[in-house]
Amino acid sequence: MTASFAAPSRQPVLFLGHGSPMNVIEDNEFRQGWVKLGQQFSDDGRWPRPRLIVCISAHWMTRGFRLTAMAQPRTIHDFGGFPQSLFEQQYPALGDPVWAARIAQAVRQPASGDPLMLDDHEWGLDHGSWGVLKPMFPEADIPVIQLSVDMSRPTTEHFALGRQLVSLRDEGVLIVASGNTVHNLRVMQWSAFPDQAFEWTAEFDQWVAAQISAGKPQALCDYALLGETARLAHPSHEHYLPLLVAAGASREDDTPSYFNDRFQAGSVAMRSVVWA
Repeated sequence: MTASFAAPSRQPVLFLGHGSPMNVIEDNEFRQGWVKLGQQFSDDGRWPRPRLIVCISAHWMTRGFRLTAMAQPRTIHDFGGFPQSLFEQQYPALGDPVWAARIAQAVRQPASGDPLMLDDHEWGLDHGSWGVLKPMFPEADIPVIQLSVDMSRPTTEHFALGRQLVSLRDEGVLIVASGNTVHNLRVMQWSAFPDQAFEWTAEFDQWVAAQISAGKPQALCDYALLGETARLAHPSHEHYLPLLVAAGASREDDTPSYFNDRFQAGSVAMRSVVWA
């Protein structure tokens, strides 16, 4: 598949709370939220169908930011202890090496200014990507490139990376970031209902929404100032970093909206954000 660079209508930016891998096959409210969002991308919908999806996944952690650049990315089942039916899931979306090469040159490593690194064989699409894209675009007929997070780099550089993605939206590229506003697997309570959460889970999730609603997306970089609440919300911050990339790719004239703004197992916030 070759890339075409004429500019259609602007695409939104999405941050999707993905939670448990089981959400992709269970008919729950979170999966239905993704399905309904995907239905808004059509010739007569809220937005035109994307010509390319760039998905930032919490589950691809690298040193240096990387892009997948293979023509046919494999479906990666990067989890354990789940039913066989989940491991049988496939998402055969094509990649696009032409787009990947172009983006790698246009979007630079925030610290060094070097091009993004290309991965044409090792990775693919992990469940942070296909777990949300399959309900949204079940036909897998839109090319997908995955973008990594770099755990060695600060939050501000992830936001700066997102700033470089803004112009892609005017070329029909849908930016999808997949993580969670709160993600603490150590204290999960599977008996909790979606409207139940630890006090710190709700507090941190509401703080995130307050910064976004106030038009202060860069303030999300300073989440550590919340002290113990931040440490409980993110014992490690790989699920938070995609949010910063998405926030960086938002524009001042975007209006944010939310869906799936409830919880899983008390310590995972499923809030999803649309900037459009």
